[in-house]
Amino acid sequence: MKVSEADILIIPGYTNSGPDHWQSRWEQKLSTARRVEQAEWTKPVREDWVQRVVEEVAAATKPVVLVGHSLGVTAAVHAAPHFDNKVAGAFFVAPPDVANPDIRPKHLMTFGPYPRDPLPFPSVVVASRNDPFGTYEHADDIAAAWGSLLLDAGEAGHINAQSGHGPWPEGTMVFAQFLSKLKA
Repeated sequence: MKVSEADILIIPGYTNSGPDHWQSRWEQKLSTARRVEQAEWTKPVREDWVQRVVEEVAAATKPVVLVGHSLGVTAAVHAAPHFDNKVAGAFFVAPPDVANPDIRPKHLMTFGPYPRDPLPFPSVVVASRNDPFGTYEHADDIAAAWGSLLLDAGEAGHINAQSGHGPWPEGTMVFAQFLSKLKA
């Protein structure tokens, strides 16, 4: 699949992705990408976030490729049963452990636990060995449950601008390879 053949939905996490975040950069560079906007970025409500993802997928005119980061992964996975076969694939990065009682802020736990059903579309989970919001073992466990390919990003923090992943060229290459294997 080529970028022009897909509606690429950028699904940021808690507090949105700032201008230096790789998601914002991809949104600017990929001609068919658009951000799933949330009404409340700092006090997320699971049902509202999930509904916005469902609405954006329903509005798509081409096969959808999801690009979720952090809490955006969580919202997308909770929304997956409502997609009506419009999603061609998902690229998930740094899924937080929303069932961990040590997560901060605490209200992010309202997004847990993750559904464990296999996803009905191809998916990749990119996880870090030192993500402060979720262990690699947690990412491995949920990726296996979803039938996702797990990619080890090494010690990459939360894979965001704060951890030095603004441009994230490695992610761009992996995403391009993943996209090329999807069917239009």
